Amino acid sequence: MSLHARLKVRRGADPALGHWQSFDVPFEPGQSVLDGLRWIRANRDPTLAVRFSCINANACKECMMELDGTTVYACTARLEPREMTLAPLSNKPLLRDLVTEIAPPPERLLK
Repeated sequence: MSLHARLKVRRGADPALGHWQSFDVPFEPGQSVLDGLRWIRANRDPTLAVRFSCINANACKECMMELDGTTVYACTARLEPREMTLAPLSNKPLLRDLVTEIAPPPERLLK
């Protein structure tokens, strides 16, 4: 029997109209939540929006999100063989899915 992690992900661009979507991800010890999200994008849903620049280095701070209500870095949070709830940062403006505006206003690109 192979183990799976179930990632329950908040989807959408509008906090009021968003919805939850669950994905079963193959589990192997040592994987990060970011590994699971990248697996989803590669194998199940390429439209899932998630931000990251590094892999398992905790240097860029771009993969911050809420895991079961606690703010974590997806690259260092460990995937577990259970249901894990992932949501965008609740204190930042939502762009889409798990991506929020993290750059301070003076550093944002003008549209």
